[in-house]
Amino acid sequence: MKALARALHALAEKLVPWREHFAARGVKLGQDVFIPMPQLVNLYGCDIGQGTKIGPFVEIQKKASVGRHCKISSHTFICEGVRIGDGVFIGHGVTFINDKRPRALAEDGSLQTEADWKVVPTTVHDCASIGSGATIMCGVTIGRNALVGAGAVVVRDVAENTVVAGNPARVMQTRDERGS
Repeated sequence: MKALARALHALAEKLVPWREHFAARGVKLGQDVFIPMPQLVNLYGCDIGQGTKIGPFVEIQKKASVGRHCKISSHTFICEGVRIGDGVFIGHGVTFINDKRPRALAEDGSLQTEADWKVVPTTVHDCASIGSGATIMCGVTIGRNALVGAGAVVVRDVAENTVVAGNPARVMQTRDERGS
């Protein structure tokens, strides 16, 4: 089944040159990046590591990076300032936030521009997993092999090998390096 999917993907790439499309938008794609429905993905100015799979309806903004061999599930939003390590799983509908005080208007009443606010970076370390529907607030670090439960709202750092869930996310348990 995987071989068939890869063959269809290779055929689709010949019909629709999506790698060239994303390259023109400043995207750096590693080898064997798999985007089954590239026409339904919004990538610009970001780095995607080799072997990563990106589902439909995903947006990854400029100055964001996704490591090697990650899985980014559908309907996920990865904004500027987010760094995702290698081997990370991101569930469906995960949202990252990069602004502590979002506003539409600048002090003078005009619409805000990039000059009116500061990106607050967020880091997800290698082998972490983030469940569907989670919201990751800006400025946090999610440790290696950590697990964020579905629907959690992460407002503070998550230590490595730690399971968190809830709103706000709280520690449920710690686990060993194998995830047990």
